[in-house]
This record gives sequence, structure tokens and C-alpha cells, in this order.
Amino acid sequence: MTRALILAAGLGTRLGGLSDERPKPLLPVCDIPLIRYAVALLRGAGIDEIAVNLHHRGELIRAELGDGFYYSEEPTILGTGGGLRKIADWLTKGGRDSFVVVNGKIVSTIDLAGTLRHHDATNATATMVVREVPDAHKWGAIDVDEHGRVTGMIGQGKPSAYSCMFTGVHVLSPRLVDRLPPTGESDSIRQAYIPALLDGERIEAIRHAGYWHEHSTPERYLQGNWNLLSGSVTLTQPPAPIRAISPSATIEPGAQLSPLVVVGARAVVRADARLDRVVVWPDSVVGGRLTDAIVTPKGVLQV
Repeated sequence: MTRALILAAGLGTRLGGLSDERPKPLLPVCDIPLIRYAVALLRGAGIDEIAVNLHHRGELIRAELGDGFYYSEEPTILGTGGGLRKIADWLTKGGRDSFVVVNGKIVSTIDLAGTLRHHDATNATATMVVREVPDAHKWGAIDVDEHGRVTGMIGQGKPSAYSCMFTGVHVLSPRLVDRLPPTGESDSIRQAYIPALLDGERIEAIRHAGYWHEHSTPERYLQGNWNLLSGSVTLTQPPAPIRAISPSATIEPGAQLSPLVVVGARAVVRADARLDRVVVWPDSVVGGRLTDAIVTPKGVLQV
């Protein structure tokens, strides 16, 4: 059975003070920690052997997920390459199998099972899930030809039919991982993918046209909640029912909430609250008039 790694060791610097309270993979999206969406995506594809790398507030992630995961502690952050290289022997079952990597900050409808079948059928060194976007160069463009083969990455190689961004979901063979330094911090794109591409290795791309959203800034985090709450997105592998208000939350009589408000577990919304486009984290208390804000147990972040 294929194994997988959820990348969850990032510092979350673009989230400001939010990441001091919770690491990015634990940001609640519709009252469900982000990392639960990644776990559901993997398990929906039949992947139950899952590793999670930990650095910033890693003890909170471990407490959320509990037993049944392979935790890889990184006292010094190892990057997108070093994190998987550290446990490559486990991920590849001693160098025999390809494995999946999923970023712990995303919610998507990516067809992982189909991606794995394509990877196996093409015997690719790696298979990347990408999205065709008009501003691909802002994200680090991945160039893909009409046959689905990667021809260029972040200015290396050559342009092709489609200019795409990388979703953070990919399948890697042991031979790609072998290109990474055996220890220390490294970058999977610059130190493995690009050398493999320039050496003529086969790197495949699946162009994903469905839902994908990352939550690295307060603005994008709020939008990710609204995307799911509005009903415009139907997740293929939801980790739990998508809802606006937790059954354990308290909404005092007289409080007014617009349709775009999320109230987390055990939170209290006071009678004088007038909320629109607000996410209230679990165990928080909120009152007064707020728009475009994130309420945490420690205070209010106006977005």
C-alpha cells in the first residue's frame, strides 16, 4: 500500500499572530482543522499509512491527530526536501515504492487515486498535480506540454503549452528522492526536480481543474471558509460535515449573524454581537459589531 507524508512543519509567518496560537495545519476551516482535510483526502484514496512532519507547535498537531500516524520531529526545520528525505526509507518502504506528499495547508478535490494510477502507468520519476492559472509565474511556473509532461520549472527547462502552478500535491519515486542531500535542509524543487528535469527524467503533470485553495494569509484563510460555507464547493472527501455553527457553541438571544459566519466549538457569541464575514475560533468569546475578522481566544484580528 502506498504511503504518504503531510507537510506540517512550516512556521506560518504570513499569518502573523495567528500562528502563535495554532500552527497553520490546525487553522479551523468551518471548525475543522486544516490537516484533517489532508488526512481525509489521503484516506479517500485508500492511503492509511501517513507520516506528518512536525516543527512549529508540533505538539499541538500530535495532540489533534493522536495515534495511528508516523510523526517525524524536526528540531531544525528541514524544508520541503529535507523533511521527506529524513524519512525516505519509511516512505519508500526501503527504496521500493513511490509515495504521496500533500501540503497540510490546502483544501482540494484532487483525485489522488487517479494521480497514483497515472504515475504508475507512465513509470514517471514524479507526478505533480498542477493548476493552470494566469499568474503562474507569481507562484513559480510549471510548464506542461499537451501530453502532460513537465518541460520547465521556475525558469529552468523550456516553456510549453500550459503555464501552471504547483498545488503541493505530488507522487515521488525513490529515484527522485535519491537526488536530495542525505541530511539537512533542502528544497525538493530546486535540488531534486530541476536536476531530474534537466537530465531528461520523465516528470508528469496532472492538470487539476477542480477546487483547490491554500490558507497561508489571513485573507486567504477567511476566503477558504467562505468557499466551503457558501455551498459553491462540494468536497469529494470531506473530513466531517461542513457547518457554520458548532453544536457546542453558545449563541445568546439577540445576536445577529450573517450567513458568512463560522462559530467554533465551545465559543460564545454575546447578545450584542453583529457579525458578518467573521470566523470565531473554538473557545472564543465575541460581542459587538465585527466585519471581516478572525476571533481567537486571545483577541480579534481585523482582516
